[in-house]
Amino acid sequence: MKNNPLLKLESFGQSIWLDFISRRILDSGDLLRLINEDGVSGVTSNPSIFEKAIAESNDYDDAIRSLARERKTTAAIYEKLVIEDIQRTADLLHPLYDRMAGRDGFVSLEVSPHLARDGAGTLREARHLWKEVDRPNLLIKVPGTQEGLTVIRQLISEGINVNVTLLFGLPRYQAVAEAEAYISGLEMRVAAGLPLDRISSVASFFLSRIDVLVDPLLEKKLPEGGRPAERASQLRGKIAIASARAAYQLYKEIHTSARFRKLVTGGARPQRVLWASTSTKSPAESDVKYVEALIGPETINTIPLETLNAYRDHGNPALRLEGDLEGTERILQHLPETGIDLDTVTSQLENEGIEKFVKPFDKLLQALEQKRSSAQA
Repeated sequence: MKNNPLLKLESFGQSIWLDFISRRILDSGDLLRLINEDGVSGVTSNPSIFEKAIAESNDYDDAIRSLARERKTTAAIYEKLVIEDIQRTADLLHPLYDRMAGRDGFVSLEVSPHLARDGAGTLREARHLWKEVDRPNLLIKVPGTQEGLTVIRQLISEGINVNVTLLFGLPRYQAVAEAEAYISGLEMRVAAGLPLDRISSVASFFLSRIDVLVDPLLEKKLPEGGRPAERASQLRGKIAIASARAAYQLYKEIHTSARFRKLVTGGARPQRVLWASTSTKSPAESDVKYVEALIGPETINTIPLETLNAYRDHGNPALRLEGDLEGTERILQHLPETGIDLDTVTSQLENEGIEKFVKPFDKLLQALEQKRSSAQA
């Protein structure tokens, strides 16, 4: 497609990753076509994606039966299926990873969502998955919870690539990028005399879930009248994008600081910001809202297949990430006038985000247990 909008995003310095993985798109060659024809340069996965791919299809049934007859446990079957998909995806992306000298071409695999508040357990599983997948272009997804910060720092110090997930608020993002995680992990490597040039990390800032929670709160203010109602009317549908734009300004500050520049001389790379949860939930809004508004250099947008197809069809690429920064600042300054505290909102979203992955993860294991039992019977 000569004028494919997806391909134009690369000229603005943004990478498009696919927020989806399944054995079907691997076997059919569809993922390879997305890489070659649409410029997809990475893939992200999560428990919800694997639940849909494995539990809601028959694509894995032969593999499940074979593993069940080997007397594998349900947990072992899950791990085997997922790691094989991740390895195959990593191999498809590896030529790009080589061509980009390790700057792109990654696939992400998440630790169990049950470990989100368990730092020791997260560290143990992250090391295990890194070893089992055994691909340099793997990113281990670790929730950016308070408990996860020291884990992220330790993993970076050990040379394990990390995708920090479930970020909603600016204070937590700053802690992840700078003081308590990524940069600190790099400094630990320097202190140990270890190289920095192949260490990669991204910080996944979740978007649509912010608006899904905040907009109904704003709508409740409308009947009250007065200044809160006026502000609420002005702010609906704007908080997620304003938060993302503010996060990008933090990204630029952190990565142009003297502290980080010192690491760059040793080969350190920036921890790019990744826009996640980018499918539009409201039918009244554009289905490419969270793609169009956040196009900018040194960023990644991971989008589900439906949104990717929509953007190919009617996307209009242009640099917009730093448009109207004064307006962005006003939006975030005016939100407290409605009685809504953004830090409280993002804390709630973090807790809900963990639960949103726990449920499909457990559902997937239940489905695998049924298939395993049936095969062994």
